[in-house]
Parts: sequence; C-alpha cells; structure tokens
Amino acid sequence: MSMCSVVSRAKPVQRALALTLVRANTEGSSYALAESRRFCPGVSTSIYPLRATSRSYCSRMALTEGLLFRQLFELESSTYTYLLGDTETKEAILIDPVLETIERDLKLIHELGLNLKVAVNTHCHADHITSTGLMKKRLVGLKSAISKFSGASADILLSEGDKIYFGKHYLTARETPGHTDGCMVLVTGDQSMAFTGDALLIRGCGRTDFQQGQTVSTVGEERKFNPRLTKSLEEFENIMSNLNLPKPKKIDIAVPANLVCGVHNV
Repeated sequence: MSMCSVVSRAKPVQRALALTLVRANTEGSSYALAESRRFCPGVSTSIYPLRATSRSYCSRMALTEGLLFRQLFELESSTYTYLLGDTETKEAILIDPVLETIERDLKLIHELGLNLKVAVNTHCHADHITSTGLMKKRLVGLKSAISKFSGASADILLSEGDKIYFGKHYLTARETPGHTDGCMVLVTGDQSMAFTGDALLIRGCGRTDFQQGQTVSTVGEERKFNPRLTKSLEEFENIMSNLNLPKPKKIDIAVPANLVCGVHNV
C-alpha cells in the first residue's frame, strides 16, 4: 500500500510537524479546510478495513500551481497509486502502479493527454505485482525507477537526494529503509506532499493490516499515539519480531516479478 502525505504551507522548521496523510489544512484557505474534512469518494471511512465502491479513483486539487494530482485505488491489495503531471508540458509520473489496474491507469493517462515519463515504485512490493514492466511495453519512452537498494531492476536506480523531473516539477527521493532495505519517500519539489509508500502508515508502519479505514493523520499524532513508534528501540524490535502475521498472499509471485520490473510470467 502506498500512502501520500501533504505538508501545509509552513516555515521549514514547522513542516515536519505539519505533515499529514492524504490531506492537510492550508492556513487561510477555506478550500483546504473543507477538503480536510472529507475523504476520497469511493473509499470507505468506516472503522473496518478499506473497501472501494465502483469508483476507483478520485480527483484532488494540487497544492502546487500547475501540478495535476490523481489518487487511485486498487481494491485487492489496498494500494494507492498516484499520478502527477505538469499541466503545461503534460509530462507526468506514476507512483506504485498495480498490474490489475493497468488498463484503468493507461485510459486515464490518455484521457488527460499526458506523456508518462517515469513509473516509480516506492519499494519492492510483496502484496501485488507492479505494472511498470508491462506499461513500458505499451508506452514508448517510459522509464522505470526504484531504489538502488531494492535489489530490483529498473532504468533508474535512485539514491538519497536524486530527483525525478516532469515538466517544471520534480520529486526528490528520500531513503527510508525499514519495511524493506529499498523503501523511499518521494517528496514534491515544494515539499507540500510526500509519498511514503509503506514506510509510515496511520498508527503503524511496514505492514498495512491494522489501519482500520482511517485516512488522515499527522506526524504529531503519530509521535504521540502510534503504538510502535512511541516505544523504545528494544520494545519496537520486540513488537516487530513478534507480529506473527501471515505472509502476503501474493509474495511468492509478486517479489520475483517486481525484482524484474513486473514482467515475470505476465
């Protein structure tokens, strides 16, 4: 599952504490205040695990001028895929695409008249196969990207501080190992949004089993209430070593496929 965080317009020192998952309040903006009170249409907001209706994506207004933003959802693996584009040049990038939703994603890219430059994965996923490899066969010039520490093949192997450009916009790679050695957070150039992958989840980290349908939080909340991140290092290691969770259903096919950019037996 991939998560997006949004940072409100604040001084650099305040931005870390202002970090919110999915949507943040922007000071002086009635639109952002209204947006912060609602959830993405089509995604359940109950206390039960996430479920989607027939609508499989939602549109949100980007905080940065000239930045197109789409959040998309894949039901089976509860994965969020993010499409970002430059509204002037039409260059775009796709974050954490899923094989089962490749037709939906390609259709949306075509409808919006976008030129997809890079498809990037926040890490080597175990719960689904990425559509990156197959998408490269469908879109001329598309490049794949992933952390160089992931052990996976890609056209672009990212390290700390590397940038992925699309039009006048870009994402900066931040190394956040833990869930996997190659986990990255991708931060927009103006630091208004951060795509955390599985590095940070609401009231959890790593695995996505216990989010219980919540879609909004802040770094300040997680520092206070996250049952894992509020523990000492020894306690954290003990918790993570004794979760006793079943393996992701698709791990035996997803990991080998994702190590070769999703073109394994597809």
